[in-house]
Amino acid sequence: MDERVDRAEADVEPAPLSRETRVTRPPRLRRLVIPVVLIAASLGIGWYWWTHRAPQPTSRGATAQAAPQPVGAATIDKGDIRIVLNELGTVTPLATVTVKTQINGQLVDVAFKEGQVVKKGDFLAQIDPRPFQVTLEQAQGQLAHDQGLLQQAQTNLKRFQTLGRQDSIAQQQVDDQRYLVAQDIGTVQSDQAQVDSANLNLTYCHIVSPIEGQIGLRQVDAGNYVQTSDANGVVVITQMQPISVIFSVPEDNLPDIIQRLHTGATLSVEAYDRANVRKLATGQLGTLDNQIDTTTGTLKLRAMFDNPDELLYPNQFVNARLLVNTMQDTVRVPVPAVQRGEPGTFVYVINANNTVSVRPVKLGPTDGGYAAVLSGLQPGDKVVTDGTDRLRDGAAVTVPAPGQTPGQLQGRAGQAAQPGQTAQPGQPAQPSQTPPEPGQRPDGQRGQRHSTQPQ
Repeated sequence: MDERVDRAEADVEPAPLSRETRVTRPPRLRRLVIPVVLIAASLGIGWYWWTHRAPQPTSRGATAQAAPQPVGAATIDKGDIRIVLNELGTVTPLATVTVKTQINGQLVDVAFKEGQVVKKGDFLAQIDPRPFQVTLEQAQGQLAHDQGLLQQAQTNLKRFQTLGRQDSIAQQQVDDQRYLVAQDIGTVQSDQAQVDSANLNLTYCHIVSPIEGQIGLRQVDAGNYVQTSDANGVVVITQMQPISVIFSVPEDNLPDIIQRLHTGATLSVEAYDRANVRKLATGQLGTLDNQIDTTTGTLKLRAMFDNPDELLYPNQFVNARLLVNTMQDTVRVPVPAVQRGEPGTFVYVINANNTVSVRPVKLGPTDGGYAAVLSGLQPGDKVVTDGTDRLRDGAAVTVPAPGQTPGQLQGRAGQAAQPGQTAQPGQPAQPSQTPPEPGQRPDGQRGQRHSTQPQ
């Protein structure tokens, strides 16, 4: 019995020892945390020392950003700004006539040349007059015959009137003779009309110019039988001097135009070619149409041009520039200086310390390379006109000297910073030198190698 008790006690005692062993044993995670923390702390200290203590070489990009930006500049002044409406127009002649024959006949003669300038009444073509001459002679013969009958009836009327007063004949016979004379008078008048018609046809055989102008291409040759139903006619004549240009303006600009016309002003109009580059002629506004086109909201205007050199040609497409008014002695700014962005319309103004500042402006009409300034600038202000793409508010700039361009200054600024060197603003850096090879002194001479082992 004692042996079983001792054996049981021996089995119970080792349990606390094993339980104590599991509690005091360090886990694997704790063994890994401490080295990771030490490594991170070392890396942080090294990064701080490297960024704050180690010398940083100046790069070319950083030097370029610190250098002032070369820009082009202009000084704000005063001048005249024209209010011009640039509209599309068509050259329209004042008169265009298609010369047609008024009688049917054979064309026997063409007296004009293509492109010839003719005056009113100049001979153009001839139609065979012989058939109409025969008709005239026939009408004249009939007229002579009827005139003889009229004279005979008038003589008989005088006799009947004398006999009637003597009661030798009846009054009815006298009245009948009077009516016969009236009939003969009507017949003679009709014959005279036939004679006049024949003379008119003879006149139509001789075709003349109805207006003064330039002759176009010939539509028919001599020898052809022409008729009044021919659509093309014989030739087309167009008046070239003076000539007009018809163009349309928006109805919103109509009050300004009418107000200027009511004051007695003469509005100038310039005609430019299709590319809007070459000026063809200068004229003046002639007249306005009497109603606005409701489909387009525009009004047609006609401008008159003397066209002495005939640069304006019928049906030619032109750009019409109507000078409505002129703003005299107004503040103006070059168009390249105007920028548009988040502040709206603005310019870069160059300050006294060669820095730029953003200044919003309010603009008016534009004329050529200048825009009228309603507010925001004063005469004498200097604005940037070239190199605005890399500017910001407060940036430093340099203005090229007379005869230089911003591109030349930009080229010098690009040479200011080479790798391993720092350039001062406005001063070019010295060319970079190649590092000496091992065993070679900076002066280029090769020296002797020395042993690093102790003697």
